[in-house]
Amino acid sequence: MTPTIAVPSRGRLRDEVARLLGDAGYPVGMLHGAGSIARLDGVRVIEMRPRDAAAALAADQLDAAFVATDLVLEHDLDDCPALPLGFSRSDLVLASREDDGRASVADLSGGVISTHLPNATRRYLAEHGVEATVVEMGGSLEGVAAAGLADAIVDLRETGTSLAQNGLRVLDEIASCEALLVRRASEDAPPALLDLELRAQAVLEARRHRYVMLHVPRAHLDKLQDLFPGLAAPTVLPLAGRDDLVAVHLVLSGRELWEKLGQLRDLGATGIVALPPQALLP
Repeated sequence: MTPTIAVPSRGRLRDEVARLLGDAGYPVGMLHGAGSIARLDGVRVIEMRPRDAAAALAADQLDAAFVATDLVLEHDLDDCPALPLGFSRSDLVLASREDDGRASVADLSGGVISTHLPNATRRYLAEHGVEATVVEMGGSLEGVAAAGLADAIVDLRETGTSLAQNGLRVLDEIASCEALLVRRASEDAPPALLDLELRAQAVLEARRHRYVMLHVPRAHLDKLQDLFPGLAAPTVLPLAGRDDLVAVHLVLSGRELWEKLGQLRDLGATGIVALPPQALLP
C-alpha cells in the first residue's frame, strides 16, 4: 500500500521541507500548494496545514507528517517514531507581563492562560499541580497578555523580540522545538516510507559534514590521525612523482574542519579543498 505523507502547505517550514525532499531526490516540482496531492517515488504526498496534519496523524489517517515538536506535544504523538530535522527551531515558553510580580508557573494558580496548544498546556499545568483556565486562541498571543486579557500565554519563541516589545518575560521554557518527520507507530511501516526516512537522514548528515581533500607530508600521516581521532582511517592516495607527499581524502563535520583548519596547515597540509556531500550514510 502506498503511504500517505503530509507536508506543510505554506510558510518557511514548507520551504525547508521542500528543499530537504528535493535534496533527497524527490521531484518536488509536482507540489503546487495547499490541497495538492502528488505521488513522489512511491509515496503519496498531500499539502496541508501542519496543525491539521498532526491531528490527522493522531487519528491514523496519515502514515507520516512533517510537523514541529509543539504539535507533537499537542496531539500526544510522543510515542511515534520521529526524525529531528534540525530546522525551524524555537522554544515553547510560558510568559507573563514583566510587572505582574509572578516568578513561576505556581503563581498562575487560578489565572487565565491563552495558547494555541490547549491540550499540551493543560498537561503541563497538571504536571506542575497548577489549576488555571486555559483559553484556546488564534493569532498573535503576546498582545492578548499585554492587554490584560490573559494572565499568561504558552507560545513559541524564536528570537524573543515580540515578547520584549509587549512587555512580557519568560516564566518557564516548556520544550525545545524543531521540525520533525513523524510517522505512525507501527511494526510494519511501508518500505517507501522507511526509504524516505533513510534518504532524509542521509541528506541531513551530509549537511553537517564536508568531504575534504588535501596533500600532506607522508611523514605526518600519524599526526593527521592524532588530530582527528574519530577517523577509522582516511583514504590515502599516492601522488605522481612525489614520494614525500600523499593525497588524503576524509569526511569531517563542518565545525571540526573550521576549528582545526590552522592545525592542518601547521602539519604542512596544502591544496585543501572542502566540498559539501550530497548524501552521507554512516
